Amino acid sequence: MYYKRKAYHKLLDWKQHYSDKYAILLEGARRVGKSTIAENFAKNEYRSYILIDFSKTSNTILECFDDIGNLNMFFLRLQAETGITLYEQDSLIIFDEVQLFPKARQAVKHLVADGRYHYLETGSLISIKKNVQDILIPSEEMKIQIYPMDYEEFCDATGNNYELLHQIYNTNNAVGQATNRKLMRDLRTYMAVGGMPQAVEAYVAGKNFSQIDMVKRQIISLYEDDFKKIDSSGRISALYHSIPAQLAKDSRKYRITTAIGKKNNTKTEELLYELIDSKTILPCYNSTDPGTSLSDTKDFDSYKLYLSDTGLFVTLMFIDRPVIENDIYAKLLSDKLPANLGFLYENLAAQMITATGRELYYHTWEKSNSTHYYEVDFLISEGSKMNAFEIKSSGTGKHESITQFYKKYSKHVRNIYLLSQKDVNKEENLLYKPFYFMPFLLQ
Repeated sequence: MYYKRKAYHKLLDWKQHYSDKYAILLEGARRVGKSTIAENFAKNEYRSYILIDFSKTSNTILECFDDIGNLNMFFLRLQAETGITLYEQDSLIIFDEVQLFPKARQAVKHLVADGRYHYLETGSLISIKKNVQDILIPSEEMKIQIYPMDYEEFCDATGNNYELLHQIYNTNNAVGQATNRKLMRDLRTYMAVGGMPQAVEAYVAGKNFSQIDMVKRQIISLYEDDFKKIDSSGRISALYHSIPAQLAKDSRKYRITTAIGKKNNTKTEELLYELIDSKTILPCYNSTDPGTSLSDTKDFDSYKLYLSDTGLFVTLMFIDRPVIENDIYAKLLSDKLPANLGFLYENLAAQMITATGRELYYHTWEKSNSTHYYEVDFLISEGSKMNAFEIKSSGTGKHESITQFYKKYSKHVRNIYLLSQKDVNKEENLLYKPFYFMPFLLQ
């Protein structure tokens, strides 16, 4: 099943304005829907297309790339092998999982220069050095980042009225206890299912949560297989699996040694960067001086890690069980899990921010005459100023950190928000917003 994705509009823009000079690369983690988006776009927008999936294509197709110097013969062979006719200026050639066959990616330069057809690539773990070290990366290549389905895409797939939610947001008024509970339950459904298209499809098909959980476990297993191809020692998997536990401890930063012990730091850091490159996780860096700049004061030694998908995060939290029972999901949906799940809502917020194409930043600073510290969960640039966000899993509770942050950086701050499950409210400069309004705060 195909669900509407925002990347489709970006592809239309590429076709209209840039396809004569650039190929387009859909880049993202495995199973986020890159191939489905690509093929649906090809079916709708071109007279014909050829899809070459390098994870399962024949040797005779691969051999076509041996002599890319003779493009006339290259195209004739492709058409003969696939049985598909190509039409100049109205056909798309898709290189699916192009990282598995670097020779095809290198050929893009010559294919685009030829100008007869358009080219779309998809790639997972695409920036890992092992996949591209022996080739010349084509400058004739634009990139679109593909993320798991965001909340708007999820609502569209599941029949929830996202536009109505937007209208409610625009009123800037509280909706009342009953409606707020309903809207929060809708959001927690997204939190539980996540945005991986296979999991969403299982949910739409009426599968129970244990069955949906199995779909997500299969995706995590695929990721682990990829990690082992990069490093057979299992350290990348250990770094990945450690994320929920480290967030639950509410520490100032992610600690590699907590995940894998005291090993060769240089080598381990390289593995961490490869994990980041896989797009399966989201790094959030401590900005040491947000009053100056977020990106220019990014501390590469002080960061937190989140998972790219909230549904996978929920599954990873309980990965020690054979499968998460339906009652666990029922408690999550009704907000009756006993644990403090602030870190789960943090991961949700991180995913929502990343889906807009933004980097993730937070800020910590020491309390005077104390061993404790202040922390603001997320910072987002908006023009010459920034917005600050504090995440609370349930009630609004204490919020000393964000109020102190405003006092410290008021000249540089546009708005400060406290996100929770509570309805809209305001306390001096602090704006209380329910989690389901987060996408609109990022527009």
